[in-house]
Amino acid sequence: MQMTLRWYGSKFDTVTLKQIRQIPGVTGVISTLYDSVPGEAWEMEDILALKNEIEEAGLKLVGIESVNIHDAIKVGTPDRDKYIDNYILTLERLGQAGIHMVCYNFMPVFDWTRTELARMRPDGSTVLAYTQEAIDNLNPEDMFASISGDVNGSILPGWEPERMARIKELFEMYKDVDDEKLFENLKYFLTRIMPVCDKYDINMAIHPDDPAWSVFGLPRIIINKANIHRMMKMVDNPHNGVTFCSGSYGTNLENDLPDMIRSLKGRIHFAHVRNLKFNSPTDFEESAHLSSDGTFDMYEIMLALYDIGFTGPIRPDHGRMIWDEVAMPGYGLYDRALGATYLNGLWEAIVKSHK
Repeated sequence: MQMTLRWYGSKFDTVTLKQIRQIPGVTGVISTLYDSVPGEAWEMEDILALKNEIEEAGLKLVGIESVNIHDAIKVGTPDRDKYIDNYILTLERLGQAGIHMVCYNFMPVFDWTRTELARMRPDGSTVLAYTQEAIDNLNPEDMFASISGDVNGSILPGWEPERMARIKELFEMYKDVDDEKLFENLKYFLTRIMPVCDKYDINMAIHPDDPAWSVFGLPRIIINKANIHRMMKMVDNPHNGVTFCSGSYGTNLENDLPDMIRSLKGRIHFAHVRNLKFNSPTDFEESAHLSSDGTFDMYEIMLALYDIGFTGPIRPDHGRMIWDEVAMPGYGLYDRALGATYLNGLWEAIVKSHK
């Protein structure tokens, strides 16, 4: 596996490439054109500028997270093909630039949902957290306002102000879209893009829905083992794979994470590994990566990845905000660096114990 860190670009991220380069074992970054507009084709010069900046810092651009999908594609409106054509053009340019992994999601309206961005933990750190009770008592149009005070001046991915201003319109767009319709639209999208993925050897790694259940009545389909396998079988191509995010699949305690990993041999193209601490089945907070700090056995998760011969990029996911750092919630430097080092330590121990 290759240890990486997510980086939002020098215009948006408080963490620098120089700092990432100094984390032991981290050799690459996962990035994106953060100011790109969903539905528009990426320009080659912008892709190469990002890649060159990262390489000049001594790192590798290992993959893209995300090339966002226009709502017309998810909803299946008559004009979706023009946006898919633009997506195909973007993939073609990424392939020509030597980039072979794209993480994306197919979630309606909200790319992820949390009810708190700075819940205080007993050790004084702050973390992202979710309670179903808070969601049940909240109007979707007020969702962003409820957390905007804790964004630390950042523009949250999937929560861009211009998108949040269209919440009412977006909910209206999705009113007739259920799980089956969303699966149908995902199949149409994947069928269209697989030829360019085959040509340029681009692995599409769908990110699970977060949390792994319906929020505000919106459909959620990438939530469990059965649905992932349905997604892969309906477009049976090795380039049609998954981002295995332990924190997202793990929001549903019925998901057996190591078992899911072992069932996906050859189709996990990217891994996000992080821990959660549950206070109840519908009240969870993001903990340190350490097994004992949360609910998941991180050793068993890493062992499962080893057992299937996983060789792709991996990254520590959301970190706590510690040591008075001020950064995008979940994406500070310090706790993610600790997470990367911890996961590398687990991997080294697993590899050596199997020799």
